[in-house]
Order: sequence, then C-alpha cells, then structure tokens
Amino acid sequence: MNFKMVLVANRVALFVVYFWFGLLKVIGLSPATGLVTDLAHATLPFVEADKFIVLFGIFECLVGLMWLWPKLARMAFWFTIFHLITTFLPTIFLPDAAWSQFFTPSLVGQYIIKNLVILASIFTLYFASDQSHFNSRI
Repeated sequence: MNFKMVLVANRVALFVVYFWFGLLKVIGLSPATGLVTDLAHATLPFVEADKFIVLFGIFECLVGLMWLWPKLARMAFWFTIFHLITTFLPTIFLPDAAWSQFFTPSLVGQYIIKNLVILASIFTLYFASDQSHFNSRI
C-alpha cells in the first residue's frame, strides 16, 4: 500500500466514525446521549441538552464530510481538535462516568481515550495536506 492509500484510508475512517456517530445523535439513537446530556448540564447549563445533542450531531456529520475532501483537511483538522477537546471533558467534569478507580478508565473512559488514535490520524492528514512537511523518503 502506498502513502496515498494510507491517507485515503484515514479520510474514509474519519468520515465513517464522525458521520455515523453524528447521525445517531441527530436521529436520537446514540448510546452517548446520556453522557452528552450530563456533560451539557455540567458545562453548558443555559443550553437545552436535547437541542445541543442534535446540533452537536450535525457538527460531527459535517466534520466527517469535510475529511473526504483533501482541500478541507486543514479546516477539518481544527474542527476535529475542538471536537476532541469536548470529548475529553467527561474525564474532568464527569469523573464517575469516566473512571472506575484511579488510573482505571470505565468503558466510557476507554471510549474517550481511544480518541488519541483519531488525534494521530488527523495529524497525519494535516501535515500531508502540506507536502513541504514530507521529504522524498516518505
């Protein structure tokens, strides 16, 4: 597999995850609804959680779609960084949901920590969008 195929695989994977999970929020079938509702109450008490979840789902769908177009990679990168920051918030604001005990993530915590893989993927795509960051050996 050549490097271009690696980039395509990353783009498609990000699209699938973001669009699918976002769509589940929009249509009211997301298993993360309770967590997102609790987080919205803890961090944005002035916003209706139901509306926030739908808007957040739409945002996720748009981010997913953006990853399909290489010209949008830099913008998608920053939107994804924002999204990842929000997904790490339960580890601070909802510690009972994210941690079973010290340094032992719950299932929710594991779900959050796996976002480090997404972070690595988006850095790859971000720097690949500016070929000057790569030398001829890659």
